[in-house]
Parts: sequence; structure tokens; C-alpha cells
Amino acid sequence: MSPAPDERRIRAAIGRILQGTLQHSNGALTIVALAQEAGAPRNALTQRHLDLKNDFYAQVRARGQMPGSEIRLRQQIVKLKELRAKDAIELAQLRTDVEHLVRAVNQLTAHNRQLLHALSQPNLPVRALPTQPHLGRSH
Repeated sequence: MSPAPDERRIRAAIGRILQGTLQHSNGALTIVALAQEAGAPRNALTQRHLDLKNDFYAQVRARGQMPGSEIRLRQQIVKLKELRAKDAIELAQLRTDVEHLVRAVNQLTAHNRQLLHALSQPNLPVRALPTQPHLGRSH
């Protein structure tokens, strides 16, 4: 049984891309470029001819090259690692800030308790503090 016509076109397109003798694509080492070069729908490679897709990527790797999708993924990994490092720094700063805020709240709570206790004492002399005149007003 001979291979289906799209299979023959795909195999021929793999050869053209790997040899650099392009007819219909930009020559990128991607399934999209392979589908364009073969004149086949992309889903033919992602659904019906997974063996050809895998063979294409295997041949690309065997030549010491990286498929375009892998290059993009590696670039994305680098960006994500950078973001993760920045997030770790920010998280450490936030944890430090939380510790300082908890300490401040505890101090203010203790001070508030002292003031409430002092106000509850019956013989506490309470004095009115002098007020400052508002600037710009004349009395």
C-alpha cells in the first residue's frame, strides 16, 4: 500500500525544509512552516500524521538544531525564571513588612491598653491641653 498523497507531500516538505530548498514556507523549523511547505492543513500534522511530525522534530534535533517551538519555550522559561526571581525578592520584602507591621500593631495595642487603664482610674487628673489658634483667623 502506497502512502497517502498528503503523507508524500509532507515527507517531501520535510526534505525541502531540512535542505533549505523551500518552495512555500519561510523555512522555520515549526509544524506551521512544515504544513505550509507541504500544502497541508496544520491539523494533518497534529492529529493524523503525528509520526511525521515526530520524525520531523527528530531529524531537526539530529542535525543539532532546535525546533522553533522549543526555542520559544526555552525563551519563555528564561522569562518565567526571571519573573520568579523578582517575585521571590518581592515576597521576602512583603514578609519583612508584615513582621514590622505586626510589631507596630502589638506596640500600639499595648499602648492603647495602658491609656484605657489610665482613663478608667477614678482619681486621674484630666487636664485640657491648650489649643493653637488657627492661622489666618483673627479673634
